[in-house]
Amino acid sequence: MSELTLKPMNPTSPPGAAPAASAAAGGTRPSVIQLVFKEKGALYAAYIPIFSEGGIFVPTTRDYKLGEDIYLLMSLPDDPQRYPVAGKVAWLTPANASGGRTQGVGVRFPGDEKTRVIKLKIEEVLGTAISSSKPTQTI
Repeated sequence: MSELTLKPMNPTSPPGAAPAASAAAGGTRPSVIQLVFKEKGALYAAYIPIFSEGGIFVPTTRDYKLGEDIYLLMSLPDDPQRYPVAGKVAWLTPANASGGRTQGVGVRFPGDEKTRVIKLKIEEVLGTAISSSKPTQTI
């Protein structure tokens, strides 16, 4: 039952693990994670409409800090295109969080035009489901 597929982009990472940021001259490079949403329900559970720019929940066991850069390659249901998003970690859900929430991070989308288009595409896919009271992985 895999509605969401996470594909680490670092070939040295173990299967299913988020890649570690690698050190580069002048600092660390952001993590790169590929998110593949195969079903509308998985996208609904991960989308964060309360961020004005939009955002997405990324299930991961890797430790992130608030404000840390994270680079996503997202695929939406029934859409072969991959959408790049250079976001920032805006909240953390720790291991063993109350309510049985999945460990991970909330990634805030940047306020650029390219990402506004992605936000609109997500909201178009979700349609009226966005205002549902069905539980999500987000706030």
